[in-house]
Amino acid sequence: MNAQPVTVAVFVALFLLITGMGFRATRWRNKGKLTDLDEWALGGRTFGSFIVWFLLGGEIYTAYTIIALPAAVFSVGAFGFYALPYAALAYTMGFIALPKLVSLAHKNQYVTLTDFVNDRFQSNWLGLAVTITGLIALLPYIALQLVGLEVVFGALGIGGSSDNWLVKDAPLLIAFGVLAAYTYSAGLRAPALIAFVKDMLTYIVLIAAVIVIPIKLGGFGSIFERAAQASPTLTSESLVTSNPAIYLTTAIGSSLALFLYPHAVTGLFAARSPKVVRRNMSLLPINAVFMGIAALLGVMALAAGISPKDGNPQYAVPQLLIEMFPSWFVGVAFAALAMCALVPAAIMAIAAGNLVSRNLYRQFSRREISAASETLVSKVVSVFVKIGALVFVLTMDTTIAVNFQLLAGIWLLQILPTILTGLIGRYPTMSRALLSGLTVSVVYGTWAAYQVKTPDGAPFGGSTAPPFFLSTPIYIAVSALVVNLLVVAVVGALTWVTRSRNRDKVGLPVESAPATREVAGVERSVDPTASSS
Repeated sequence: MNAQPVTVAVFVALFLLITGMGFRATRWRNKGKLTDLDEWALGGRTFGSFIVWFLLGGEIYTAYTIIALPAAVFSVGAFGFYALPYAALAYTMGFIALPKLVSLAHKNQYVTLTDFVNDRFQSNWLGLAVTITGLIALLPYIALQLVGLEVVFGALGIGGSSDNWLVKDAPLLIAFGVLAAYTYSAGLRAPALIAFVKDMLTYIVLIAAVIVIPIKLGGFGSIFERAAQASPTLTSESLVTSNPAIYLTTAIGSSLALFLYPHAVTGLFAARSPKVVRRNMSLLPINAVFMGIAALLGVMALAAGISPKDGNPQYAVPQLLIEMFPSWFVGVAFAALAMCALVPAAIMAIAAGNLVSRNLYRQFSRREISAASETLVSKVVSVFVKIGALVFVLTMDTTIAVNFQLLAGIWLLQILPTILTGLIGRYPTMSRALLSGLTVSVVYGTWAAYQVKTPDGAPFGGSTAPPFFLSTPIYIAVSALVVNLLVVAVVGALTWVTRSRNRDKVGLPVESAPATREVAGVERSVDPTASSS
């Protein structure tokens, strides 16, 4: 499958444009020093509603979304549309909870979600568990963005046909080098600026697709009729009769985890105020419409009789675009798909760097760490994270990345009880119960996912299975969350009883003298019994 020279020329021109924008971003809205982590990693916390709209859209709607979502509809049918209710649920819950999180982040200078956990629970072990969970969730996600970029290059027909690995992977190496360079130099400002172009081009492509392709295929009635013949699992009846519990729990579980991803938190903490976040949670559901259009591309590919390259359904959308649009517009569409990989990958790498520099390097260092040193470590880690993802993509089966991402989603949801408890107030005595719930649920979720077999008998064959308390299969992350809550309740109750008995024996209050905590490098006095925010 080789694209036309015009397609490649338009793609390269747009790629050079966004590269220039990435490097230009070092001087965009820069009122501070990029040696300060707040400036480099969070854009100085100055982004208003307009910028945050594109930034959050840029990190949530990824190449994995635009390519893999319609690929899921193409291969498994109507179940792929679970992304629509999950987006609506995520923004509704975000409207309720996220403004307070951002308000606390501004007040206490949080850079990561671990900063929030450390402040609210005074537990290095719980904070470390949240840090590791966040890092594990990010690494395969970055790799999957590069997989999406590899699909774009494969559809363009550049690189992959050579026997020489250097020539074969040259486009991906060049794109990686450019991404690493402008992320290192400009920080969050680079993906924030590029997100404008990325989202606008994506909107244009999706709107054009939902207008032009139905005209060419004889209307939506014809599209759904032909697609249903090609895929019996595409009808709503098949979805209901197969297992509605899987559909429902996958949508709910995915929505609960969406804003727990470290890169989503990075975008939120860059907002100028909680009001900006609340306004975006009200308006971002508009993007769910475009997600629905993206899912429809999988239906259109079925109706058009697309036969994906090498049997890989991820090529369904690129091949559909090549067949339905003129060469120059295909170049625009492929540039949009490439940016859907580059923008989120940049934000994810920044988020990973923040976790390492802030919550491993600074938090566990025995010497005083300067702001410039902390930022430098974050920059370097962001590059090495991309190198790791690149090596993973070039040397290993992408199925492994998908399996790790499956596990990452299961694990990440397990920090939800910690975050919700922290939003209610400061409860240091709950740290042991929350850590126990997180640990047990991660082990249980991993074991349950391992038990799901692929058709050839390999482990990690899916993300749904019957939990120990039901006979019906559901999303494993949700069943693990139930285990999590049960453990938190039991350990929390035992901790309370033990502390009460100890208090009665010695005749002392439950808590001793106020402890101290460090937030953004400043030591403050804390009353451990306080539960106010």
